[in-house]
Amino acid sequence: MWIYILQGVGLGFSAAVLPGPFMAYLISQTLSRGWKRALPTALAPLISDGPIIALCLLVLSQVPTWFERTLYFAGGAFILYLAYGAFKAWRDFDLNPATYSPETGQSILKAAMMNALSPGPYIYWSLVTGPILLRGWRETPINGIGFLGGFYVTIVSSLTAIIIVFGIARQLGPRVNRALLGISAIALLCFGLVQLWLGISG
Repeated sequence: MWIYILQGVGLGFSAAVLPGPFMAYLISQTLSRGWKRALPTALAPLISDGPIIALCLLVLSQVPTWFERTLYFAGGAFILYLAYGAFKAWRDFDLNPATYSPETGQSILKAAMMNALSPGPYIYWSLVTGPILLRGWRETPINGIGFLGGFYVTIVSSLTAIIIVFGIARQLGPRVNRALLGISAIALLCFGLVQLWLGISG
C-alpha cells in the first residue's frame, strides 16, 4: 500500500504546484480577500474531482475529441469571467476593505466549477492518475484508498501553503498587493484565451 500512498503524494504535489487557471484564481482570491477568506478554496478539488474521477475511470483515456473541445470552450469562457472578477478587484483595490464580503461558499463553488470545466483534470485522471488508481484498486481496495488519500492530503496541504505564502506577500504593502493582483488577472485572461484557442484549433 505504501507505494501507492507515495505515488499519490508525489502526483498530488505536482498537481498542486502546476501553473494553470486554478492556481491563478487561487492567488487572485488570496490577494484580493486575504488568506483566511481564500483558504477554503483549497478544498475545491475535493468537491469537483469526484465526478471527474468516476467519469475518467469509466472511459479511461478514451474521451472523445468533441467532448474535450467542449470543455475547452466552457472552461475558457468561465476563466475569462473569473479574470474579469480579478480585474474588478484590481481596479477597485483602493475601496474600503469592509466592502468585501466573505462569500466563502461562492469562492469554493467558483473554484470547483473552474476545475470541473477545465480539460486538465479529465486528461490528468484519464492518462496519469486514473490508471494507477484503477490498478491499485484491482489489487486491493486499500491500495486505491491509500493512493487517493495520499493524493488529496498532499494537494490540499500544498494549496493551503500556497495561499498562506501569497497571504504573507499581501502584507508587503498595497502597491505590491495591487500589482500581484493585476498579474493574476492577466494570467487568468491568458489561460482563458488559450483554452478558447485550443477549443477552436483542437
